[in-house]
Amino acid sequence: MTANIRDATIGDVAGIAKVRVETWRAAYGGLVPQAVLDRMDVERETARRMEHWDDTHADARCHDLVAVVDGEVVGWAMCGPARDADAPATGEVYAIYAHASRWSRGVGNALLTELERRLLADGHETAYLWRLVGNARAEHFYEAHGWHADGGEKVEEGMRELRHVRTLASPLAPGSGLV
Repeated sequence: MTANIRDATIGDVAGIAKVRVETWRAAYGGLVPQAVLDRMDVERETARRMEHWDDTHADARCHDLVAVVDGEVVGWAMCGPARDADAPATGEVYAIYAHASRWSRGVGNALLTELERRLLADGHETAYLWRLVGNARAEHFYEAHGWHADGGEKVEEGMRELRHVRTLASPLAPGSGLV
């Protein structure tokens, strides 16, 4: 069944929290410190997201999306303006997760396609995202969608990440005659 991609609402917070926590545990075991995974809790994540909902959604250029199948949130993604001071692009994919039961079933593809569409609609011709080193599934997924590592790297909470960039649109060449 195809996932319905739509803007997240405050009523989706528990579903988003569940997807994030369960996906981190399924995808990042052995890649991030076990203490980080052990600290994750759906109820605490839900409460944190509820508390910060208004702050997170204050900027209309930030897009918070969910993938829903049969009324259940099975994926979550978010994008908006670049947050890093040395960003190589103007847009950023902040997060994209599909529940492990939905891997390789089109949920991630649908979410990423919509994120890219929204970034482009907001005027971002290029965007970047961060990928955890060792996450081969994510690496292949992003490469298949035209994202490539550009050499950017960071380490946070003992997790090493590589930056991937993508041109979302190319400006028309001068004199091309296209309007």
